[in-house]
Amino acid sequence: MKFMHISDLHLGKNVRGFSMLEDQRSLLRQVITHAAQEKVDALLIAGDVYDKHFPSEEAVALLDDFISEVSEQGITVLMIAGNHDSRVRLQFGHRLFRKGGVHIVGSLQEACTPVTMEDAYGPIHIYLLPFVKPAYVRAFLNQEIESHQQAVEAMIEQMQIDPGERNLLVAHQFVAGAATCDSESALASVGGLDAVPVRSFSSFDYVALGHLHSPQAMGRETIRYSGSLMKYSLSEAHQKKAMVIVDMKEKGEITLSQIPFRPLHDLREIKGTYDELMQRGIGNADAQDYVYIALTDEQMIPDAKARLQVVYPNIMELRYENLRYAYQQELKQTLAAQSDLEWIEELYELQNNQRMETEQRELIMELLEKRKESL
Repeated sequence: MKFMHISDLHLGKNVRGFSMLEDQRSLLRQVITHAAQEKVDALLIAGDVYDKHFPSEEAVALLDDFISEVSEQGITVLMIAGNHDSRVRLQFGHRLFRKGGVHIVGSLQEACTPVTMEDAYGPIHIYLLPFVKPAYVRAFLNQEIESHQQAVEAMIEQMQIDPGERNLLVAHQFVAGAATCDSESALASVGGLDAVPVRSFSSFDYVALGHLHSPQAMGRETIRYSGSLMKYSLSEAHQKKAMVIVDMKEKGEITLSQIPFRPLHDLREIKGTYDELMQRGIGNADAQDYVYIALTDEQMIPDAKARLQVVYPNIMELRYENLRYAYQQELKQTLAAQSDLEWIEELYELQNNQRMETEQRELIMELLEKRKESL
């Protein structure tokens, strides 16, 4: 059986004031085309379908068009809610859609029951686990759940997986050790509580992950993030976004391949003087990309952004990288490296033309510690 794995569509997203809707429409058209060409049996969408809990009308219409066309080709759709999605809104009408081969899971109640598909090698059980937090699972199972690891493992335990058969999981979680991007918001892992170890997914033959925008395998090739639909930040500029094709035969035999996305506009960074960039961009098709520009001119260029936009219409950011910039960066690093005590000592010396006494230093340390405890 053949699956296509995608995730983190973020339909309706705006980046630096630019709507990504038409770019997303083009990329979803590529998904439809390649799904047909590859003759995939099912499309796996691993969460963050929308960019916001309250998506725009245009984003909802785009998803409706996309899912309808995929389903009309006889391809089963298996989709879960991510942390950016409203679980209730995303799965509206899911019981009716299920009759047409579109399975949308946002609730934990339905995560424990697999969608079972058959091929020449027998059944494949596909479990759809939407984004979970400890509080969600604590309320659902009435158990003491303190971490994301406990939450995910408690849900997997409820699935009662038969290890002798083929099992596939679609999930939207932060796996420990994974690489992150600037475009992933609210992923700060406090004390490691947000991270789920890769061993938690050992029961599954393939794990289709969503949540992180960097395409990457975790632990083994068959536990993987497909990556986001397109580049949403400068930190992703060098990534290769792609659809993952999962060809599953008998148990233990899985072949993976990738089909690169071809974006309407790439996202990249360009550097140079104003004159160099103007000369380089004129008549160049790449000038239509989303660009982050770093000007190396030592002198400020009047109305630089407006003038550059004549050649580069999709400027997301313009900054200077010159001697002044280098000094500012060095100063930032110096400031970040100094402790509060060192700053106070330096200020005291400047004001009094002498260093602090030991007793004064100890008093300041005591006050700083009290302040720290009160925060």
